Amino acid sequence: MSAAAPRFAPEMMARLDELGRISENPENLTRTTFSPEHKQANSLVLDWMHQAGMVAHEDAAGNVVGLYAGSDPARPRLMLGSHLDTVRNAGKYDGMLGVVAAIACVAELHKQQKRLPFGIEVIGFSNEEGTRFGVAMTGSRAVAGTFTAELFEAKYRNGVSYREALAGFGLDETRIPAIARKAGEIAAFMELHIEQGPVLERNGLALGVVTAISGARRYRVDMKGLAGHAGTVPMGGRQDALLAAAEVALFIEKRCTGTPTLVGTVGQMEAFPGAVNVIPGAARFSIDIRAAEDAVRDVAADAVLAEIPLIAARRNVQATITALYDSKATPCDAALMDQVEAAILAQGVPTMRLPSGAGHDAMTVAPLCPVGMIFMRCTKGISHNPLEAVLPEDVELATRALYHFIEHFPGT
Repeated sequence: MSAAAPRFAPEMMARLDELGRISENPENLTRTTFSPEHKQANSLVLDWMHQAGMVAHEDAAGNVVGLYAGSDPARPRLMLGSHLDTVRNAGKYDGMLGVVAAIACVAELHKQQKRLPFGIEVIGFSNEEGTRFGVAMTGSRAVAGTFTAELFEAKYRNGVSYREALAGFGLDETRIPAIARKAGEIAAFMELHIEQGPVLERNGLALGVVTAISGARRYRVDMKGLAGHAGTVPMGGRQDALLAAAEVALFIEKRCTGTPTLVGTVGQMEAFPGAVNVIPGAARFSIDIRAAEDAVRDVAADAVLAEIPLIAARRNVQATITALYDSKATPCDAALMDQVEAAILAQGVPTMRLPSGAGHDAMTVAPLCPVGMIFMRCTKGISHNPLEAVLPEDVELATRALYHFIEHFPGT
């Protein structure tokens, strides 16, 4: 990295700490969409946008949006940003880094009294994580024009619907369609994000160029067997639903090991009735299969779906599979990848290209415009965890690369 004095990191680290203290739980960082803490975070970020010279507001989906006008208002705008909501018991850099970095770059332009030919739009998206309602990326869907009416009815955990929470937040659902950007308004979307994985760190690199955002297929599987006394039913005659579920989980591990970018996860598993001395008569578990290539993901998912009834039959239980989610992989724009690579190399450091296994707002914005992403390493690849950590020097380097990208962005 250049030996020049830090330009971005000191204030950015302080702001990330400040955002990280806005939490529903004093013991950890949890900030769900349309909570009072969401309102507090939005208000703080709006203040930073105004200080950076932007005209800013909170839109009807709960996003915060700042606009730094260009010299030619007819030119399509460059959109930057990420999300401000968190998972439960979260880290303080996932999503927030991309918002704070974008504001820092605009603030630098404003400080220099510099206007680019195109306007810059910075967005702090709401509900990327889907923690409160079970549906994700609704803020970016609204911007991309893909928000659908059934999302209003989404409920999770406390039974409050998206519609009810939106109204309680003081927003008007009838205004959401107007949020959608029109075709040709946005030239590109660029998202700076921590990697949330260990690849960059293992390669000794601070920054990477994202090639694609993995698509995912998710399922819920219900296994129904027969509950029985743990002490009296012989092992060979059991209809143990939990063991059937466990065998499926092990098959997923085996099938998804050894293929680049392919991963499979059973993140939830429950046994019923859940007593220490009762053979589980029922079990429920989740399946999440992802890959950066649709064909790779689909072949693996189909293999798992075909294996489940075979395992169920062999163990004399019944399996019911419910599809929950199916998203295609999102390739990053080739020209944007080249521009990001050039911006990183201009900082005097090497880089690499790698896919994202996690979903991001960029994949939701992709129907609207070309998208790109810059990855920044995080300590040990840990994310969605209070141990999530970054190096200030990496924050400085990443923001300088983003600023270089903005300054050299050709527009259209």
